[in-house]
Amino acid sequence: MADYIYLLENRLSKAQRSALDKVVEIARNKGLTSFLVGGAVRDLTAGSPVRDLDVAIQGSALKLKKDIEKAGGILSGEFEPTQSLFVEFPDGIRMEIGSTLSASYPKPGKPVYKSATILEDLRRRDFTANAMALSLNEGSYGLLMDPLNGVADIENRELRLVNNYGFIEDPVRMIRAVRLMARLGWQMDERTRSRYETGKEEGYISAMSSWQKGYETEEIFHEEDPLRVLGRLEAEGWMKHLNPTVSLSKANATELERLRDVQLELQVHGIHGQAAAANFPLLTAKMPPKDIADLKKSFPRQAFVREIENLETEGKAFAAQLSSKEGAQPSQAWKMLHSARPEAVIWAAHHVKTGGVQNKLKSFYTDWPQARQRIPYTLMQEMRITPELAGYDELVEKLFFELMDNHLATVEEQKAFLEPYSPPAPPPPVNLRRARAGRKESKSSKARKKAVEAETAGNPEEQPLEGAAEPTSPARKSAGSSAERSEKKSASTKKSAPVPAKKAAPVSVKKASMPARSGVPQKVAAKVVAKGASTPAKKPLPAAKKAATKKPAAPAKKLPARKPTPVKKAVAKKVVAKAPAKKTAAKVVTKQAASTKSRR
Repeated sequence: MADYIYLLENRLSKAQRSALDKVVEIARNKGLTSFLVGGAVRDLTAGSPVRDLDVAIQGSALKLKKDIEKAGGILSGEFEPTQSLFVEFPDGIRMEIGSTLSASYPKPGKPVYKSATILEDLRRRDFTANAMALSLNEGSYGLLMDPLNGVADIENRELRLVNNYGFIEDPVRMIRAVRLMARLGWQMDERTRSRYETGKEEGYISAMSSWQKGYETEEIFHEEDPLRVLGRLEAEGWMKHLNPTVSLSKANATELERLRDVQLELQVHGIHGQAAAANFPLLTAKMPPKDIADLKKSFPRQAFVREIENLETEGKAFAAQLSSKEGAQPSQAWKMLHSARPEAVIWAAHHVKTGGVQNKLKSFYTDWPQARQRIPYTLMQEMRITPELAGYDELVEKLFFELMDNHLATVEEQKAFLEPYSPPAPPPPVNLRRARAGRKESKSSKARKKAVEAETAGNPEEQPLEGAAEPTSPARKSAGSSAERSEKKSASTKKSAPVPAKKAAPVSVKKASMPARSGVPQKVAAKVVAKGASTPAKKPLPAAKKAATKKPAAPAKKLPARKPTPVKKAVAKKVVAKAPAKKTAAKVVTKQAASTKSRR
């Protein structure tokens, strides 16, 4: 199924959407619901151009008359029985606004209308392809209502009666069927064709009202190809029932074809107008004035008659303005063509033969649009002028007009023109690699600091003394630094242990010489001595012996630190695990004392 919200937003022209929004807003303010019905929904579904808009109001549409005129709509007529308003909005938008009704036919061609719901209104219509509606209300916008499966008939390109007695109840539907087939190229389905032939033979058309005759005759002039529709109606014999004075023989077929070509050419370049008023004098070119006057009186929408009578004057005034100094520049003429009423432009383009008007129209078709190809989009991108920039569309339009007038021929001139619109350059981007490297360095330094803190927290003996400088190089693992650390640790044990200062000195001496003899790692040995520091030594060493024991520590600073092998670590662990801390420290001290005696 088609996405009707998309179709409403994209298939309708800007002017059609604007007119439709105004009517919907007026109905909403009155507390009424509105629906798009009839040919507009059919054309949206079939992919055909949407010519006119039909809106059904669930309530009285006549209550909206004053508000619609205030909103810019021109009331061109009304029909009281169906509570219908015929309105024209700017840019040639025609709209029929009616109430949702149900209809009964006590006599052929004499309907009796009553207020009803939208679904009942759809069931009283002529053909299933026209019995469809789209909601225009909040909460259900774009919802399709198709109670009679009109979509299937649109796909088959067929006209099928809603009611089997449709031609008997309202015989004008036979004329409408021929007009739609001529315009759309469709056919009737088999049953509808059979009933159509029966209606022609039995003269159902005699029940058609005079209002319907004038309405259907006027619709011929509003067709995009009126000659084809008029010829088909004449072939079926219906023009003698509508208006026998209107026929192909009394029309200027050559000028009508040329007018249609002009209209299509203008549509290609963005000027969309209705050619109905311009069609009228060409379709009635060979009719006597009296018949023309009677024909105008028969039209139910007298605003259309006023447009026919005023179009020539309006078209001549526009042609004079286009030829004046006000339209000397190409950009000025372009703006005039797009700001004038499209119907006046169509008339001038077809009827005015002067060189000034025709040359400008020729340039409008061929030369001036090429200025868009010279818009320097690459330069604009380099100057940071992108579609996201506020006022971008207006700037492109100004640039288009400058190029159309043959200005800004060089790149320097274009840069000078665009410079005021160029936004400032953004700040340089952040170098992610440097940022990541800085983050990694900060994280690694923090990790090292935390590791050192954790190590010192787990080993209170290794914490540095107050006022001592923290080492910053890997030399902490060397033999010389190990001796210094052992002295610092011995000093720290002096503060923590209750042993007198004289007894703590031999412990530090033995600790410095211990790694060289026993092969135990320096760190483990320091821990062993520190744990055994609480055990009092039996015989303190004299000061002379202290000096003798400190001498071997000097060359240890020059030698590189040797990492103990895994075997020695295992041995050290076994020694620490088997012997209690106090006994081990006592044994080490006694062995050292014995060795000093033997040296003496």
